[in-house]
Amino acid sequence: MELADRVQSLTPSSTLAITAKAKALKKEGHDVIGLAAGEPDFNTPEHILTAAKQAMDEGKTKYTPSGGLPELKHTIQAKFKRDQNLDYNENEIIVTIGAKHALFTLFQVLLNPGDEVIVPAPFWVSYPEQVKLAQGKPVIVEAKEQNDFKLTPEQVEEAVTDKTKALIINSPSNPTGVIYTKDELKAIGEVCLKHNITIVSDEIYEKLIYGNEEHTSIAQLSETLKEATIIINGVSKSHSMTGWRIGYAAGNETLIKAMTNLASHSTSNPASISQYAALEAYSASEEEVNKMKNAFAERLNKLYNWVTELPGVSCVKPRGAFYLFPNVKEAANACGYDEVFDWVEALLEEEKVALVPGSGFGAPDNVRLSYATSLDQLEEAAKRIKRFIEKHQTA
Repeated sequence: MELADRVQSLTPSSTLAITAKAKALKKEGHDVIGLAAGEPDFNTPEHILTAAKQAMDEGKTKYTPSGGLPELKHTIQAKFKRDQNLDYNENEIIVTIGAKHALFTLFQVLLNPGDEVIVPAPFWVSYPEQVKLAQGKPVIVEAKEQNDFKLTPEQVEEAVTDKTKALIINSPSNPTGVIYTKDELKAIGEVCLKHNITIVSDEIYEKLIYGNEEHTSIAQLSETLKEATIIINGVSKSHSMTGWRIGYAAGNETLIKAMTNLASHSTSNPASISQYAALEAYSASEEEVNKMKNAFAERLNKLYNWVTELPGVSCVKPRGAFYLFPNVKEAANACGYDEVFDWVEALLEEEKVALVPGSGFGAPDNVRLSYATSLDQLEEAAKRIKRFIEKHQTA
């Protein structure tokens, strides 16, 4: 049986071998510390669980409109107004099966064969693959580490061709945790407006920003930028609801209608109970969100200090999300490894610490460490990594 070209073009995950090895070691009884988690280690808040159970008890278990429950859309509208002073009508919002599905559906209705999408690297692993699935072409532009992994307007301008259809901005970023300032977003936005480029603003980590920084959506900077932007968001990271699979997109009504039509023929609708849970998440106070955020902030500061004390390791300090993305090239080379991926594999085999190689994110000199685990585990992982480096550097 011959597979469709669109799936044969997908790039295999460079982390699969590491993940499989870590699982095998755990199954054998080894004490493996996994720092690969892309989800909070907290349970969904109790009030959300209660709301979901109540919805089930009340029989709210049937089909919903393909674009989402009207009452959930109204709650999302209120959230945009409250958080970014943005006004969207109901027809400018679609509720999806997670933010990933929102992105997938958007690219399917936005791109024609050969259309180009500018993707800053380091990038979330699914961006280029989803563009390819829509028969588009991902144009990878390296956001330099010396610029805190952030794209400049000059780089955007240089990457634009007559086939450029969209640009992806992810702030706060997975995997780097960096955020764009208002001025940086405005400058990039001006280039996009000049060339009539759709801005895809992935804001899934917006509630997880630390210190005195605040989240800025590029859509709130001007009315013309709002019209050019599709915001992607969801409750997965902010409310520890990854398994509930509720995301959404907000933007141009024509695009949202097309996304809704596509969803009606592919997924019907997001799970009804999950939608009622999300409605509660956005209707209640953010007390539980802030507790989780404060725990992440403490972990970030401590893990950052431990990691930057490691020999041959440097790291841009994140401002959001729950990842560190250190450059370990010097450490790997000093340990006798030409490739960081091989260093990661050896670290797992010897010290039972599982990291995510940066090659899957378009940054082969780096690794991603998630601090969505306990401080004790993070401290022990740092000790093991240090022991591994020092042992092999002096061998």
